[in-house]
Amino acid sequence: MKLVIFGLTISSSWGNGHATLWRALCRALASRGHRIIFFEHDRPYYAAHRDFFELPGGRIEFYPDWNEIRAQAKRELAGADAAMVTSYCSDGAAAADLLMEAPAGLNLFYDLDTPVTLAALREGVKVDYLGPRGLSDFDLVLSYTGGRALEELASRLQARRVATLYGSVDPAMHCRVAARPELSADLSYLGTYAADRQTALVELFIEPARRLRERRFLIGGAQYPDTFPWTPNIFFLRHLEPAQHPAFFSSSRLTLNVTRAAMKAMGYCPSGRLFEAAACGVPILSDTWEGLDEFFTPGAEILLARSREDAVAALELSDAELRRMADQARQRVLDEHTAIHRAMELENLLAGTEVSAGRALATEVGGK
Repeated sequence: MKLVIFGLTISSSWGNGHATLWRALCRALASRGHRIIFFEHDRPYYAAHRDFFELPGGRIEFYPDWNEIRAQAKRELAGADAAMVTSYCSDGAAAADLLMEAPAGLNLFYDLDTPVTLAALREGVKVDYLGPRGLSDFDLVLSYTGGRALEELASRLQARRVATLYGSVDPAMHCRVAARPELSADLSYLGTYAADRQTALVELFIEPARRLRERRFLIGGAQYPDTFPWTPNIFFLRHLEPAQHPAFFSSSRLTLNVTRAAMKAMGYCPSGRLFEAAACGVPILSDTWEGLDEFFTPGAEILLARSREDAVAALELSDAELRRMADQARQRVLDEHTAIHRAMELENLLAGTEVSAGRALATEVGGK
């Protein structure tokens, strides 16, 4: 099938998690014979930190202004089997309007930030990537988050059919590699700074670093403020492109996963980094949220922490215990959470979705 996507970015992983997810999923779809056209607003912020230039099995269409690309986008949609608008797409509302004009194909919305979207709506904040009709015009709404979020997408935004499409990992890109001394750490954390993660990061990372001064702690990420409470044994790397993630994880004795507050409150919200770390064979320490046990078995495949004492206790486990846990988590990811698994899930969802009245599929989809 031909799939047209209007998204935030696939070309730059700087300060966002969308890009890494799209790269893995698009590679998987391409390997199954599908063709992807990804429309990305060419913003200076991402252009200055671009780390991905060619899309296997398709192409990236950069555009400076929506009006300049609209006619071309409409032509691409005319021959598409399915088209998708995503959360935080710079021209999401305009792209959604254009999808509704398309003569054929399934129209999808993929919210990669569902708890953030819903929290904004509850607070009365305008969500720029949603139009006045919410999600009622889409044939299928996909959510990066499961659980109660699916019900709220239907009730608050009138989504007619909702399904999860969780994050995933490409094992060919994320796997165990040789450790690098400059990346070594007893406990690492990879993530963009976010104020709503800071309380948990202080409790599960900063406080253990203060208590265990002989241990080495490492943070990799962007947008950390000058006021961040660094300690002498916390080292910092200002952003790592995805190609460096395997070395980062493989050099860690243990790595920490911290979930944004809105996502944690909704539950069923595995981050892509969670799957990346497991695929690289590093033991994972995570904060807790509803539904986590559906992705990893606590105590056997992942360690959970609610306090600094839990984090310190995890660091005191033997290498053998940590290695056994990491091996089991890696196998779980390879069995259930690769990008190929998600590509097949997407195919099945498209095959089971009917086009709204007045439109028809250009070709059969989901037959792979």
